[in-house]
Amino acid sequence: MKKVAEVTLVFWVMKICATTFGETAGDLLSMTLKIGYGLSSVILLGFFLMTLILQLKSKKYNPVIYWLVIISTSTAGTTISDYMDRTLGLGYAKGSLLLFLCLMTVLLVWWKTEKSLEVSNISTFRPELFYWIAILCSNTLGTALGDYLADDSGLGFAGGALLIGLLLLGVVFLKFYTQVSTILLFWIAFILTRPFGATFGDLLTKPLEKGGLNLGTIGSSAVLLSILSILIINELVRMHKRGIT
Repeated sequence: MKKVAEVTLVFWVMKICATTFGETAGDLLSMTLKIGYGLSSVILLGFFLMTLILQLKSKKYNPVIYWLVIISTSTAGTTISDYMDRTLGLGYAKGSLLLFLCLMTVLLVWWKTEKSLEVSNISTFRPELFYWIAILCSNTLGTALGDYLADDSGLGFAGGALLIGLLLLGVVFLKFYTQVSTILLFWIAFILTRPFGATFGDLLTKPLEKGGLNLGTIGSSAVLLSILSILIINELVRMHKRGIT
């Protein structure tokens, strides 16, 4: 039985909520609670490993476990990226390039090993492990790229979110009106939704004078987690009605 979520419109809504929550929750831990990027990364990588073990041991797709892993990759990706870009001083551009190369390496090794990057019917250990490593790299890249667009590019938080949103619309157009590979479009969309979540998360949390809405990390995280929880419960109900669970 397949181990990962079906790629539908609801999937992308949940992905954006999860990655935006990852941005706000990661900032909550590292900055609001003043734990720091390094220690926060260690804590959140530990959380990622725990959720990943649960996911890998699961015999079939479980929405609660699956989205916990997505959240853990998003929160860990936020603090890892910030540690690289700010504490280590790489900057957003160099950090984004390095993380992009890491992601491309993972996808290349995955393709060389499995001869496919198909994500709709993952049911065995090795491709699923590649899947989650690629997602962790993707979500870490998204934070760096989102910060680059919001801070260094001059677009600001709203401008960065708007640009990524337009690119995502372009992916939707290619999906329905061209013969471009659906696997390629999936990974492009997966990568793009992370910086969209990163810039949107910054838009929600940052103060007004910096172009944000000043909702704070705690309030924004609570709202996003509530929305995601409702969607997960709806997924469980839908699966129960279909006799899947």
